[in-house]
Amino acid sequence: MQRPVILGSTSRYRRDLMSRLHLPFDVQAPEVDETPQPGESPADLAMRLALAKAQAVAARFPDSVVIGSDQVADLHGEPLGKPGDHARATAQLRRMRGQTLVFQTAVAVVCRATGFVQQDLAPVRVVFRDLSDAAIERYLLAEQPYDCAGGAKSEGLGIALLEAIDSDDPTALVGLPLIRTCRMLRAAGVDLL
Repeated sequence: MQRPVILGSTSRYRRDLMSRLHLPFDVQAPEVDETPQPGESPADLAMRLALAKAQAVAARFPDSVVIGSDQVADLHGEPLGKPGDHARATAQLRRMRGQTLVFQTAVAVVCRATGFVQQDLAPVRVVFRDLSDAAIERYLLAEQPYDCAGGAKSEGLGIALLEAIDSDDPTALVGLPLIRTCRMLRAAGVDLL
């Protein structure tokens, strides 16, 4: 019998991505402090938080296979988190225009009952257009992406902000690298097909 699968995330974007796998899964809030540690790189922050989220949920559901994920927008080594409101999103997008960022998307899969722990990082290189203030304002009013790393939501109108995307795991930019997730789930004994 296959172990239950839990997505340790409150993100509707990750929930939608998981649904693509046609795999029964539950969703649980990980309740993890996401404050960066002093000197922590964006990649290290994403990796630490993905694992912490998976472990926090696995502690409550030790017989389940738990997926944790986190994404941090990396602007030349500086982490940009979720803006939370219009003013911060405007400021972030102004800083990002004409720049190349790396969206550091990490995933971890944990099962306490079997001792299974794996994690991986799926960096996505994104080139932003040199956007006018008016274009940024129209985008923010249309999408209100205040819950997305860097205020950029590529699965919607946010794609118009971009010149190019470079990734080996196309769903990583949305928030959950499904290629890596599927690989880890298989290794954890979850039959996807």
